[in-house]
Amino acid sequence: MAKSVGVTLSEQIHTGFVVDHKLVGGLRRFPADEDDYGALVEMHTEALVETICEQIVAAADGEKNLDAVGLAVPGLVKSGVVEEAPNLAQLKGARLRDLLSMKLHDHGIAAPVMVLNDADGVAAGLAARHGKLDSMIRVWTIGMGIGHGRYPHTAGVWEGGHTVVTLDEKETFCGCGGRGHLEGIMGHRAMRLRFLDMEPDEVFEAAKKGDPRCLEFKKLYHKALAAATASSIHMAGPGKFFLTGTYVKNIDLPMLKDYMQQMVKMSPLQGYSIEVVEESAETRVIGSAVSAEQAAGL
Repeated sequence: MAKSVGVTLSEQIHTGFVVDHKLVGGLRRFPADEDDYGALVEMHTEALVETICEQIVAAADGEKNLDAVGLAVPGLVKSGVVEEAPNLAQLKGARLRDLLSMKLHDHGIAAPVMVLNDADGVAAGLAARHGKLDSMIRVWTIGMGIGHGRYPHTAGVWEGGHTVVTLDEKETFCGCGGRGHLEGIMGHRAMRLRFLDMEPDEVFEAAKKGDPRCLEFKKLYHKALAAATASSIHMAGPGKFFLTGTYVKNIDLPMLKDYMQQMVKMSPLQGYSIEVVEESAETRVIGSAVSAEQAAGL
């Protein structure tokens, strides 16, 4: 029965003690006050690592003999190094696994540490909570940006939010500067740049009321997600796809499925399914712990 701590890092640090793939003792949140959500961005790397370590120690509640620690962060992670971190710029280039391992050792915790992309943590958490730890699942996280997670974890870049879904030369709204990207259509920042006179939520409300410009964008939004999902199916095969995140409420599942049917025509590839699930910090924390346990061979 594995005992691990899972951590997710975004606007807050969420931490939890995970035993046998279940959260024990509830979630810890730092900072707890919504007015302080920008605090993590202002911390330098050493202070942020120390804060994460303190949260892990508190979540473990005196347990030193942990089997693993998993930390999920937004960005491109390779071998424990954060190669790109658009939302937490101070982490770019940080050897986060080594830094956290050393800090935990100072607190008497010698557990192996795994650092992974936050969307991969979501995928692992959903696999654990839906009894699919023996299956491949993929997840799109629809938030400020667009994340792509895969379980089981495999080596690779997996920046699915930057999948090219259009050849239109005017589609240059992605924050990375690339043309035709999925995030350049579905990302929160991209939508605000596209509709300078409307907030993203207002766009979808107007689409419901039949506004031609907003309705046309809604179709583009769903075609883009269908295209990226269909590309994943054509490369890796069919399977289960979950959709989650802060803005998953904007998904019109019947519309998405209709576009998918137009894009995936080979009969051996049509055994896929798509399910919308609510955003859950608990799922992310469990997934971080499960990923770390599996990386440790448990």
